[in-house]
Amino acid sequence: MSSTKIIKVDPINPEQRFLEEAANILINGGLVIIPTETVYGIAANMLHKKALERLYEIKKRPKDKSFSIHIDEKGKIEEFARAIPIAAYKLIDKFWPGPLTVVLKSKDIGSVGLRIPDNEIALGVINLAKVPLVCPSANISGKLAPTNFPDAIKDLDGLVDFAIDAGNTRLGIESSVVDLTVEPLQILRQGALKKEEIEAVVKKKVVLFVCTGNSCRSVMAKALLEKKLKEKNRDDVEVLSAGIMMLGGLSATEPTIEILKREDIDVSGHSSEKVTKEMLKKADIILVMEHLHEQRVLELAPETKNRLFLLKEFAKINDGQLNIDDPISKPIEFYEKTFAIIKEAIEKVGNLI
Repeated sequence: MSSTKIIKVDPINPEQRFLEEAANILINGGLVIIPTETVYGIAANMLHKKALERLYEIKKRPKDKSFSIHIDEKGKIEEFARAIPIAAYKLIDKFWPGPLTVVLKSKDIGSVGLRIPDNEIALGVINLAKVPLVCPSANISGKLAPTNFPDAIKDLDGLVDFAIDAGNTRLGIESSVVDLTVEPLQILRQGALKKEEIEAVVKKKVVLFVCTGNSCRSVMAKALLEKKLKEKNRDDVEVLSAGIMMLGGLSATEPTIEILKREDIDVSGHSSEKVTKEMLKKADIILVMEHLHEQRVLELAPETKNRLFLLKEFAKINDGQLNIDDPISKPIEFYEKTFAIIKEAIEKVGNLI
């Protein structure tokens, strides 16, 4: 039996050379004990057959019980899973990085568990290894998952190649596991996240308004819908706005601020955002101002087609076209006309959601 190399690191500022050493060992098929925010785990290269065989043997785990994959970016979920439901995007947007494992339909066959740990050491190793890593808890199957290094190494000293001691884990409880391959979803393990927290996020509707620069039309729509929902004492809807332009961090235009002030709405602190795939994929309904925006949304996320609408479809005004034209650089009267169309549409939207 070979000895395990043990390194003690600062959990806040771990030395890069130790993370690199761990990553190289994993790339070459070794096993490494690493901390996460939940419990300590045994990391292994998912693409290395012998490493996986060794991990199953050490864990005394049945071969038909697969390991979850640890990743370092939300977008990588699509490398391993297919037919990802809106609920999954809502959950990962809220809880990743963090103590949530989502079970999704695998791109191959069956299902796959995925998680992004909220731990600098774990994320550093995953990022440097650049291979998919499995990371089950560092214990023999059936025993308690270790929340400190002495418990993690106790039964595994000499069985793994490298071990990182970073003291006690921050949360000290395993991740919650949610199965999203079925509907309604099933909570397979209630860990650090409670059932009520998970269900609240999934049940909350997400409405996204999209315009060009996210400085006038979508700002108006978001502000009006939020006001209407507040009047109805609704707290089960999240309202977002974004633009298709590259720029972010812009304030709302002065006419937009002035017109909304008349409605007792203050958007002086608004900062524009660029629309992202993640926003689109977690939205239950996407409302755009022009056909151009509709086209851009479908380029980014084609699967949103059935929940994508032009906002003017909900207004009574019928002038032969469905675009709500951009008021940027136009006189205040044009802004007021634009606002009137948006306000009318929001009245209907607010009654429908």
